[in-house]
Amino acid sequence: MEKVLLVTVKLQSEKDDFKVEEVTSELEKLIYSCGGEVVENIYCKLERPTPNLFIGRGKTEEICFLCEKNNIDTVVFSCNISPTQQRNLEEIIKRKTIDHTQLILDIFAQHALSPEGKAQVELAQLEYLLPRLTGKGIMLSRLGGGIGTRGPGEQKLEVDRRKIKRRINKLKEYLRDIHRHRKIIRNRRREKQIPTIALVGYTNVGKSTLLSALTGVHQRIDDSFFTTLDPLSKALKLTNGQRVIFTDTVGFFHNLPHHLIEAFKATLEEVQEADIIIHVLDACSPWVYSHYKVVMDVLKELGVENKPLITVLNKIDLLINKDILERLQRDFSAAIPISAKLNQNLELLLKAIEKQLASRFIHIRTKLPLNRMDLVNLFYEQGKIEKISFSEKEIKIEANLPVNLVDKLLKINNL
Repeated sequence: MEKVLLVTVKLQSEKDDFKVEEVTSELEKLIYSCGGEVVENIYCKLERPTPNLFIGRGKTEEICFLCEKNNIDTVVFSCNISPTQQRNLEEIIKRKTIDHTQLILDIFAQHALSPEGKAQVELAQLEYLLPRLTGKGIMLSRLGGGIGTRGPGEQKLEVDRRKIKRRINKLKEYLRDIHRHRKIIRNRRREKQIPTIALVGYTNVGKSTLLSALTGVHQRIDDSFFTTLDPLSKALKLTNGQRVIFTDTVGFFHNLPHHLIEAFKATLEEVQEADIIIHVLDACSPWVYSHYKVVMDVLKELGVENKPLITVLNKIDLLINKDILERLQRDFSAAIPISAKLNQNLELLLKAIEKQLASRFIHIRTKLPLNRMDLVNLFYEQGKIEKISFSEKEIKIEANLPVNLVDKLLKINNL
């Protein structure tokens, strides 16, 4: 296990609700997930970063001394540092030095399983590494082992700049093809008027567990950050007969770099196209309020802050002090307390979804000829039949059906 020295930097100019303890705790978990162990923590409060080292010369020398004393392998900064700053720091500290972005990319590389996920991660990594491949920046011969080195690998990086740019263009074209494919699928859903519901939230709040609990799908679920990198969509039929599609999405994170959001644009488009957004919060997290703000800021950036939104407070089974839940329900008005792991209160969530979609359904009574069993099957598939009776001449049906289906049938069949 790599020994890591973590440098948590707080800039006075930054308007950030996250406390230093929260940033440090999250980064320690990320480092552990990458196979490292934080053996030393340093806190730096700066008015503004210095051009050469980001932090002051004295603090840099202190880090160098601690690295020698504790046999540190890697130094991790909580912020993003420029290629020049990274190069200068490594020259003084004599240790591998990485920043917040490279650490997250390392986690992404571990969890990317599908071809799409791997392409998104590789694109983000190459765009991050490209300006760092000049001079003495990241030594290419060093890549391939340890924290911050997973992903494209030595064979893809020991090429000239033109080849890297060609690879980036190829990945972008591949992801554009995926975008076009997803668009076709979404158009088919739209034609069938199947509502889509996107699960969003801070990383590791239990979105994947909730999707599994609602739809019965079995997918990878870990108590770690960024387990889900690819959107997973599964269908569910509600109690009113309406068929909906739930989509799990990549978790959000504090100070997630913009180019990472761009790399996962195909994934986040599922949020933009959703009819309803379910915002999942970890009720037992001491930083639930700042996590809420991070997600809402990203939703605003995606232009979806005005979509119908349902807030759920997950992991209530882990709350020892129930007063906390009462306070959260006061602060997050109309939030639904659930435990996805124990299937608690999921029926309340489904009822809230049905309520949001109620305007899309209509109650009808109609008669069908005996030779139109295809329509009966369609009613069962897309709606809920309340009553059905057969006679020698006709079929009498009372059902709740999607409005668009009723309109279509009225035009085609004169029902």
